[in-house]
Amino acid sequence: MSKHFETQAIRSQTERSQFSEHSTPLYLTSSFVFEDAEEMRASFAEEKERNLYSRFSNPNTTEFVDKIVAMEGAEAGYAFATGMSAIFSTFAALLNAGDHVVSCRSVFGSTHSMFTKYLPKWNIETSYFKVNEVDLVENLIKENTKILYIETPTNPAVDILDLALIGKIAKKHNLIFIVDNCFATPYIQQPIKFGADLVIHSATKLIDGQGRVLGGVTVGNEELMREIYLFARNTGPAMSPFNAWVLSKSLETLSIRVEKHCENALKVAEFLEGNTNVELVKYPFLKSHPQYKVAKNQMKLGGNIVAFEIKGGINAGRNFLDNIKMCSLSANLGDTRTIVTHPSSTTHGRLSEEDRLEVGITDGLVRVSVGLENVKDIITDIERALNAKKSH
Repeated sequence: MSKHFETQAIRSQTERSQFSEHSTPLYLTSSFVFEDAEEMRASFAEEKERNLYSRFSNPNTTEFVDKIVAMEGAEAGYAFATGMSAIFSTFAALLNAGDHVVSCRSVFGSTHSMFTKYLPKWNIETSYFKVNEVDLVENLIKENTKILYIETPTNPAVDILDLALIGKIAKKHNLIFIVDNCFATPYIQQPIKFGADLVIHSATKLIDGQGRVLGGVTVGNEELMREIYLFARNTGPAMSPFNAWVLSKSLETLSIRVEKHCENALKVAEFLEGNTNVELVKYPFLKSHPQYKVAKNQMKLGGNIVAFEIKGGINAGRNFLDNIKMCSLSANLGDTRTIVTHPSSTTHGRLSEEDRLEVGITDGLVRVSVGLENVKDIITDIERALNAKKSH
């Protein structure tokens, strides 16, 4: 098999059945049959590798996982019902009561809730560092620290963390280094090359790319994935075969879609930088981005997320959203359709104002997931909304 990303994404597929189909069929079955008692025994004892039950093994799910494993340069993987079930299951499988996590403060709102509301129930504490405080990470590491966790680019402020630098810290202290690679996708960035042990994706986003299905996946070190697999096998957060089939087909066009997303996003970011109603623009491949050099070093492209701050705070932000005509107002991202979100009143609305400001989510911050429409139409819609006078 070719080592080229695009070829692997298209040509890695389940073995053909007796019907000689060209495209992988759907395997919508809850269970699988055995020839005899001995085959059944050997299969459940894991002496024989085969599908047993779709809660933890199915040909469609295997095909999807195998593709992500190859794309990320991983050893093994497992697919989940959602991105958050991937994150929770990964942590739950690897942590014990009394363990400690060090994480960047800029994480997705639900991940923050897991760290602050749910893991403490099992006496698992998390210490946070800010995106510009990587030099303080080692001060946070304790004897009971087990995991070092980051997102890059971060959600929603698209900050960039230096994967190689943090990977070295994790290795020095023998920590499990986990990276949420959702915003970049394996096409733009492969954290394992920089020292990550595990990589997590919400496949709901750019991997699906069309806003159709939910899914999550964790890939990485074989021994760690074995623990995650056993946890998931027994607790049941499995991806459905149908969603796996959709996502595997989506991967066939990932590279070409992401290229266009990024081309459009850069143009939108450049337009916003020149607009007088805009206070600040954050996009990894803009030279004005604080971590531009790091982004260029570890990312192939800048991604499809642009964050910008409108002059006039929360009222200006709401006015902007109220005057958007074509772009969608939604909390999702990574769709073919451009999506505009106001994080402080939606995705991160449950955080305190102090917590929001700590990760750069100001009242006027807007996150744009730039889609695949003609970029002139995207810019026209955003420009009209920015220039709209507030209605009374």
